[in-house]
Amino acid sequence: MLQLTNFSMFRIVNRLSVQTKMLIINSTFTHFFLLGFPGLTPAYHGVVSALLLAVFLAIATGNIFILVLVMLEQNLHKPTYLIFYHLALTDMFFGTVTLPRVIWRYWLDQFLVAFPACFAQMYFVHFLGATHSFILMLMALDRFVAICDPLHYPRLVTNTGVTLLCAISWLMPASWMVAVVTQAVVMPYCDSNVIGQCYCDYFSITRLSCVQSQVLVLAFPLAMFSLLCPLSFIVFSYFAIIVIVAKKYGGDGRGKALATCSPQLLVTGLYYMPRCFVYMANNQGFHFAESVRVVVIMMYSLLPAAVNPLIYCFKMKEIKEILNKKFHNRNRTHT
Repeated sequence: MLQLTNFSMFRIVNRLSVQTKMLIINSTFTHFFLLGFPGLTPAYHGVVSALLLAVFLAIATGNIFILVLVMLEQNLHKPTYLIFYHLALTDMFFGTVTLPRVIWRYWLDQFLVAFPACFAQMYFVHFLGATHSFILMLMALDRFVAICDPLHYPRLVTNTGVTLLCAISWLMPASWMVAVVTQAVVMPYCDSNVIGQCYCDYFSITRLSCVQSQVLVLAFPLAMFSLLCPLSFIVFSYFAIIVIVAKKYGGDGRGKALATCSPQLLVTGLYYMPRCFVYMANNQGFHFAESVRVVVIMMYSLLPAAVNPLIYCFKMKEIKEILNKKFHNRNRTHT
C-alpha cells in the first residue's frame, strides 16, 4: 500500500474539496485521488502535462499513419502486416485510454476520478495489455513459420487465418477482464482512496481494499497466463529460428533471414524486457522508490506505443519501399 506521512496526507486532503474530505473521514469513497508522479511540485505540472501531450500526439499520429497505410496499400494486405495493424490498434487505444486522464490531471489540477471512470480505465488498461501480448505471440508465430517452413508458409499463414487469430486475441481478454474488474468493483474500500499511479490499474486500486486476501485470487493467474504463455512461446520460437537459420543458411542467407525478424524482435523486446527487469528486481528484493516506480511504469507502458511506428517504417522492407516511392514521386511533381 502507498505509504504517506501524516504531513503529506494533510497537504493532499487540504487540496481536495470539502466533499472529498468528508469521504476520507467517513471512509465512504465515491472518488479516487490520482496521485500521479509522487513528489512532483505544482511548478512542474504544466511542463509535465505538455510533455505527456507530446507523447500522446506522437502515439496517435504514428499509429494512425500505420493503420491508414496498411488499409490503403494493397501490397501490405499480407498476414505479417495485418498483425502489425492490430498491434498498432492496441498501441493507439492504450495511449488514448491512459494519457488524456493524466494530462488533464496536471493541466487543470483535476485530481479526482469517479469510481465508474476509474474501473472503466482499469478494464481497458489490462484488456489492451493482454491483447498486445497475444498479438506479439502471433508475430513470433508468423516469423517462425516463414523461416522454419517457408514452402508451406502461404498455405499455413493466410489473411483469413491471421484475422481469426487476431480476433481471438481481442475477444479472450475482453471476456475474462470483465470478471477481474467485477471482482475489484465489489471489494470494500475503507483505508485510503489515494492511487499512487498515473492511471487506474488493478493492483494500485485493490491494494486499497479492506479485503487483501481476495485481491489476487482471480487476477494473478490470468495475468500470468496472458504474460507468461505468450512470452514462453516467443522465446521458444525465436530460439528455434536462430538454431534453424544457423543450420540451414549460409552467411548471406543467414543475415537476410535474421533481418526479417529484426522488427519483431525490437518490438517484442521493447514490450517485455523492461517488464521482466522490474519483476526480477522485485523478486530479488530490490524495491524502487515510489517516484521511480511510477516513471518506469509510464516509460515501459508508453515508449513502445510511440516507437513502434518508427520501427515499422525503418525496418519493414515493403513499408520502406512504399514510403521511398511516394517521397520520390512527390519530389518529381515539385520539380
